[in-house]
Order: sequence, then structure tokens, then C-alpha cells
Amino acid sequence: MKKMIVLSSVAVACGVLFANIFNSLVIANATASDIPNSVLAAKVFFKTINPGNFFGLFSPASQVLTILSLILCWKKSKQIRLYFGIALICYVLGDVFAFTYFHPRTDLMMAEPTPDAETLKILSSEWSNMNWVRSFVLFIGVVCSFAALDKFYLHGVQRK
Repeated sequence: MKKMIVLSSVAVACGVLFANIFNSLVIANATASDIPNSVLAAKVFFKTINPGNFFGLFSPASQVLTILSLILCWKKSKQIRLYFGIALICYVLGDVFAFTYFHPRTDLMMAEPTPDAETLKILSSEWSNMNWVRSFVLFIGVVCSFAALDKFYLHGVQRK
């Protein structure tokens, strides 16, 4: 059971990271491609469901699985605790960015009436640039999760 939780923690965190990178490479670029028309198209496209629906489910799942991994491996090794602890901080920080930086900008871009083109260009650029920062923070978390996983298996082999 412990292995499944640790492996799931790493897998879900990777999914969140790559979904965030997808947002930067595809969605942010598409939304910024022909402002204001592209923003108007995004409003229609995301009317029913949007990336927030994915992140609202998988980001907390990643954090819960990381917390469980941290708890389950607490006595196994200080290094595992450290790596899962850093990973957890990174994953929580990703959500702090989401709620304090990204959601307000997205709400402004998707507001009615639609802001003027210049405001949309600024918001889109700010959103896109900072999403790479968020991706980097999540990447550090994933690297730490993999380091914890490595120590988890290394520690398991040394004990046998």
C-alpha cells in the first residue's frame, strides 16, 4: 500500500506539471494569438469546462498523496522526509500562485464586458510569463518527489 501511495504521488504530480506546461504551450499561446478575438473565442470554448476543473481535482490530490507519502515514509529516512516536504511546499506554492495571481487575471480577461485589447494583451502576457515560473516551481517539486522515490527504493534495498 505504501508503494502505491508513493508512486501515485509522483505520477499525479507529474500530471499536474505537464498539464501546466500544456497551458503555457497551447492554451496561453492560443488565447494570446489574436487579441481580442482569441479571448472572445476562449470565453466561448471554456464556457462549460476549463483547465481549472482539472487543476481543482488533481492539484489537491497531488498534495494529499504527497502528505500521505510524507507521513508513511516519516520513519524511513530523513532524506525522504526532506524531499517530500520540499515537494509538498512546491505543490502548495503552485496553488498559492493560482489563487493569488492566475485566477484574478483570468477572471479579468473573461469578465463581461470584455476589457479593451491593450488590457487583455498585458493580462495575457503577465499570465503567460508567470505560468512558466509556476511550472518551474512544480518541476522542482516533481524532482524532489522523484528524489524521495529514489531514496525510498534505495532505503528498501539496503534494509533487505
